[in-house]
Amino acid sequence: MAVKPKEFTYELELDRAGRLTAGGRAPLDLDPAWTPEHLVLAGLVRCTLQSLRYHADRVGVDFAAFARAAARVTKRADDERYGFVDLDVAVDVELEPVPDDVRELLDRAEWDCFVGASLRPSPRYRWTVNGTAA
Repeated sequence: MAVKPKEFTYELELDRAGRLTAGGRAPLDLDPAWTPEHLVLAGLVRCTLQSLRYHADRVGVDFAAFARAAARVTKRADDERYGFVDLDVAVDVELEPVPDDVRELLDRAEWDCFVGASLRPSPRYRWTVNGTAA
């Protein structure tokens, strides 16, 4: 018998005044400078760090992080539609303690970020851990 995978659902509302709510709560009044593309990047960064938090907690590692994301949108060659063609995420993280296999922890954070897994092309991640490129 096949095991049914976990399922997560999300909901938001955008009212006529431009305010967002998450499931009817936590109103967010965004400045017009926040484009939909910026919000995708914000989701990607937050998801990456949330995934890192999950895996870091499992191995008893605490962290503080700074993250930056950038994207390029143009007409894609494969379907002639405008879309993301480059997605880059840079994370500068301080880990305490540093796990034996840092790369495994970072790979898990990337793999389990479902926002990043949903995007095409896939994001390119660049990690700096405790001041050193990883």
